[in-house]
Amino acid sequence: MSDTTLGRAELDAARLLLSRMGISPTDLVEAASDRPPAPTFAECVPVVAAAVSDGTRRAYGSYWKRVLEQWGQRRLDEPTPSEIEQLAEYTKTHVVARRNARGTVFAP
Repeated sequence: MSDTTLGRAELDAARLLLSRMGISPTDLVEAASDRPPAPTFAECVPVVAAAVSDGTRRAYGSYWKRVLEQWGQRRLDEPTPSEIEQLAEYTKTHVVARRNARGTVFAP
């Protein structure tokens, strides 16, 4: 973002706060580059699935399966908000209605 996007006062406030904390903008950039990459969905979803109850796994398993099919090799921090919205819309348009759904949908 540019100075005009944020506003001069906001940038000055951020610089002042960082200065009082003893942090330089360079420290922030270097810290971000030292961070290990986020895990992929394929690495993370099985860990989450193993940590939850059977009922939770049944309730969310079909959604986790869809995420793995679409984004399995992507890192957790890669999808943008618009991509998440697109996946939700795709899922809604490819649902299988259950006989007992009572107006809700199921995404296989």
